Amino acid sequence: MDAARRAFVRQRANGRCEYCGLPQVAAPYFTFHIEHIRARQHQGGDDPANLALACPDCNAKKGPNVATISPQNDSIVELFNPRIHQWEDHFVVVGAEIVGITDIGRATVQLLDMNEDERVTMRAQLQAEGLL
Repeated sequence: MDAARRAFVRQRANGRCEYCGLPQVAAPYFTFHIEHIRARQHQGGDDPANLALACPDCNAKKGPNVATISPQNDSIVELFNPRIHQWEDHFVVVGAEIVGITDIGRATVQLLDMNEDERVTMRAQLQAEGLL
């Protein structure tokens, strides 16, 4: 993947993780990843329609997954896809926690462990500093 494509993905995401919303400027000690929504191992390519900006936590938790098991009813549910879904349709922020309001949102919050203690603490601090 060339530098221009990487820059395009970062700019399109406005420098924020497209899953949890963490801004890159708030995490100066690690670089956000250009994430393949559909992993290369599942024939996902480098087309911008298959790429998202992801913080290291979201990228590591998502891995090659495009679906997971619903926390409500054990059915298979697709994960949030920032290229085809609108964040606000699937999530809300309550305090410093991200709450899924649809099956896709709930499943994504669970798989990506968006409300792990350290992440909630970081989000609360960023909110207090006006960065979120």
